[in-house]
Amino acid sequence: MSALDGRRVLLVVSGGIAAYKSAILVRRLRQAGARVDVVMTASAEKMVGAATFHALSGRPVHTNLWTEPLAHVELGREADLAIVAPATANILARMAHGLADDMATSTLLAAACPILVCPAMNFRMWENAATRENMESLRAHGLHVLGPEDGELAEGESGPGRMSEPDVIISVASRLLRGESRLEGRKVVVTAGPTLASIDPVRFVSNRSSGRMGMALASSAWLRGADVVLIAGPTSVEPPYGPRLIRVETSQEMGTALEKELQDASVLIMAAAVSDFFVPDPAAEKIKRQDRDVLDVSLEAGPDLLAQTRAMRVERQVFTLGFALETTDALENARRKLEAKGLDMVAVNEAGRPDRGFEADTNQVTLIDAAGVVEELPLLQKTDVAERMLDRLEERLS
Repeated sequence: MSALDGRRVLLVVSGGIAAYKSAILVRRLRQAGARVDVVMTASAEKMVGAATFHALSGRPVHTNLWTEPLAHVELGREADLAIVAPATANILARMAHGLADDMATSTLLAAACPILVCPAMNFRMWENAATRENMESLRAHGLHVLGPEDGELAEGESGPGRMSEPDVIISVASRLLRGESRLEGRKVVVTAGPTLASIDPVRFVSNRSSGRMGMALASSAWLRGADVVLIAGPTSVEPPYGPRLIRVETSQEMGTALEKELQDASVLIMAAAVSDFFVPDPAAEKIKRQDRDVLDVSLEAGPDLLAQTRAMRVERQVFTLGFALETTDALENARRKLEAKGLDMVAVNEAGRPDRGFEADTNQVTLIDAAGVVEELPLLQKTDVAERMLDRLEERLS
C-alpha cells in the first residue's frame, strides 16, 4: 500500500511556468490514493486555470482568502503534508518572513504538518543572495526542500532552476509520510544487476540480470527512511530516486565498493548477480573472427563477495540478506548458502521461469532465515516482493 493512500495532501501552486507540472502532480497524488486540496496564488491562476485543478483533484480549488475566511485554518490543520510546487522566489521570500496576506501564505503559516517546497525560477534568481538567505531560514525552521534541478529553463537558458519532476516529488512525499520503520536512520547497502568480465575491448561474459529486484529493494528501503547506498552493475533499468548510486562493472569493482561502504552499514542486501567466473587475461585488442573456427576462452573463479566480506559483516553486526538463484534442490542449496556465507536470511528464486527472476517484472521467492523459518511468498510484482521482504527483514532486525 502506498504511503500516500488515504492521506490528505495540501498542494500550494504559485505563479511559475512550472505550474503545468503541478497539474500532473495532482493526478499522480490521486493515483497514489491521496486526497488533494489545491490552493493557488493569483499569479498561478494566470498560468493554469483553477478549473484544471478542480477537475483533476475532484475538489474545490481555494484562491481567495476573503471569500473563505476560515478555509486557511481548516486546510492547514487537516493536511498530513503540504507541498509548494512550484515554489517561486516570491513565495519563498514571503514564507521565510512569515507573511500571510493571501490564501496560499496564510494556509502555509497555519499548517501543522511537514512542508515540502519545490523551487522553480531562473537560475540567477535562485543564486541571488536574498533567495539563499530565505532558503537557509526555511530549512532552519524544518521545511523540506527538493530541487531545483539543473537543465533547460523557460527563458531558453540553462542552469539550476527547474522544478523537480512529479514522480520525484511523489517519492519524497511518500518518504515524508512513511510509517514507523526499524530501517529509519540506518545505512543500508544494496547491490543490484549483473557484473561483467571482459574477453576483449568489445566482448564480455555476463548474465541476464536486469537489476530490477535490487533496485526495488533499494527504493523500498529509502522510502522507509534508510540511508541507502545502491551499488549497481551495468543495467538499462533507471535507478530509483533517493539512494546514493555507485556504478560498477566488474565483480572486483563491486567488492571494492562493498568493503568501503560496509564500514558503517547496518544492513546488506546482496541482490546482485555477481559473475562467478572472469577472464584472467582479456585481450588488449579486439579478437578477429577471420581464420578462426573456434575461440577458446579460459575462465577462472571470481571473488566470492559474501565470503570476502563475512568477517567484516560479523564484526560490525551487519544484517545480511542474500539471494540464491537455483535450478534444482532450491531449498537445500539455499540453506547451505545461508550457513556457508554467514547470512541472516536468504531469498530463493527459481531460474528459467519466464514469469519470474531475470528480466521479468514479477518474482516469486522463498525466504529462509538463520533460525530455519521458511516462508514462501506468492508471485508478485518485484516492487511488492521488495515490500514483503523488507517487512520480514525488519521483524528480524534487532
